[in-house]
Amino acid sequence: MGSSLSLFLIPRHSTAAASAPADPGIGELPESCVASVMVYLEPSEICSLSMLNRAFRAASSADFVWESKLPLNYGSLIERVFGGDDNFDTNLCKRDIYARFCRPSYFDGGTKKVWLDKGTGRVCLSISANGLVITGIDDRRYWSRIETDESRFKSVAYLQQIWWFEVYGEVDFPFPAGSYSIFYRLQVGRASQRFGRRVCNSEHVHGWDKKPVQFQLSTSDGQQSTTQCYMKEPGKWKYHHVGDFIATGSTTTTTKVKFSMTQIDCTHTKGGLCVDSVLICPSEFTERLKRF
Repeated sequence: MGSSLSLFLIPRHSTAAASAPADPGIGELPESCVASVMVYLEPSEICSLSMLNRAFRAASSADFVWESKLPLNYGSLIERVFGGDDNFDTNLCKRDIYARFCRPSYFDGGTKKVWLDKGTGRVCLSISANGLVITGIDDRRYWSRIETDESRFKSVAYLQQIWWFEVYGEVDFPFPAGSYSIFYRLQVGRASQRFGRRVCNSEHVHGWDKKPVQFQLSTSDGQQSTTQCYMKEPGKWKYHHVGDFIATGSTTTTTKVKFSMTQIDCTHTKGGLCVDSVLICPSEFTERLKRF
């Protein structure tokens, strides 16, 4: 018993205590091991861990970590979006390329913009009303361009009244492999500010309750989809689902997608609609967008 008790009486500063090895800390992990684990984490988690210490910060900058988060055909994306842009540094590390893609980048004369969703690394693309073909858009009796901060592109196409309604477009883009959904972002009525408050002008709203609007999409490899809906809820921006398509993500080819929105029943006029843009995003975002 005495010998057992003596173990507790040995001073902490004694030779026996000093010779015991210290417990290894998390900061002693090799950078290569930390980086190998980070490959399996989400981008936001990698950024959080990079603030732990110097080793984690260095590991979080490894090219193979961020290359695993980039789309497999990111080289084709760079060529399509930044090709000919002298301001794009082709020598950026993979982490900086990822960060650059997470910021919306305009192309095709500013009518389109593309970005990576920060959480998933999936590609999203938006096309402005200026990048769509709109029947009668040059006739101010029917349509007008309105500047607004509520638009992704700072302006929308506003329909006052028309018999034949048609808005269509197409995009030829190197979408990474996966399933994508297409939406028109629309608003019934015209929003404005009055005494610091947002109000909706429904002066020209008519005709949308008589017949539904038809949405269609088709791809270069034969995929097709058709949906219909009535325009409702004045004063609210809504994402109207056109349909879904699957991209193979080939590094040498692109996916060509055509889409349209029509209401061509000429028995009545329709008006009072704002067309902002078309959004193409991963299909897993569909339920989130339908709530807006």
